[in-house]
Amino acid sequence: MPSPFPGMDPYLEQAVFWSSFHSRLIVAIADVIEPQLSSQYYVEVETRTYQSDDSDDSLLIGVPDAVIFASKSDITSEQLTDNSSVATQSRPELVMLPMPVSVNERYLEVREMVTDDVVTVIELLSPKNKRAGDGRTAYEKKRRAILGSATNLIELDLLRAGKPMEIRGMQSTTAYRILVSRSHQRPAAELYRVSLQQQLPIFPIPLKLNQVEPLVNLQEVFNGVYERARYATRIDYHQPVPSPALSKQDEQWVKALLSPIRVI
Repeated sequence: MPSPFPGMDPYLEQAVFWSSFHSRLIVAIADVIEPQLSSQYYVEVETRTYQSDDSDDSLLIGVPDAVIFASKSDITSEQLTDNSSVATQSRPELVMLPMPVSVNERYLEVREMVTDDVVTVIELLSPKNKRAGDGRTAYEKKRRAILGSATNLIELDLLRAGKPMEIRGMQSTTAYRILVSRSHQRPAAELYRVSLQQQLPIFPIPLKLNQVEPLVNLQEVFNGVYERARYATRIDYHQPVPSPALSKQDEQWVKALLSPIRVI
């Protein structure tokens, strides 16, 4: 069953879905690119790891490789004190500590077969990239390094929340953005601006100069991921659209779009 939305489904921006959706979509994009590449190239799925802690529930919900700890409710104050202590002895207070958790994010590299040189990097931004902190700082550093190199960059921003990456000359903001930066055209780049009401675009994968560029029909890729993950039966569309708040126009549009589902 397809998503009720024509393009990106904002309900997938919830933390409970985002981590697995991020991984599924990035791998699905790799699968679309690979058959279009000549024998000169190959696509590699890479992973970076952020250290976070279990106090940041909005980022860690749904992370498949999060460390499972013993239930904190299993520890009682009686276990921390000796009931035989004298009445004048103070009892310790039960406190909690933030526990380190590794958060993994996938991205793609198109590499040259003979040299293993990275020709193009494809990034799907995460909440970590769009919020102030170590995740954004690390990604901005990598982004600057790519933009200062001979490597092409594709940056997919399918999250309405958070601070967008710096893009100069953008005429207006939209819910979602796909940036295609060819190394030989910098500082100029191509920006696909996508509203909530639009389909996701078809975008090219730049390679070396004057070579045929594979095309990614992002809407078709998204549709396949949505159906294989069975999100239609997992998402509760009776709930409001996750934050951030929609514009009045988008709010009315979503209400009309989901009304057939919500009456069931």
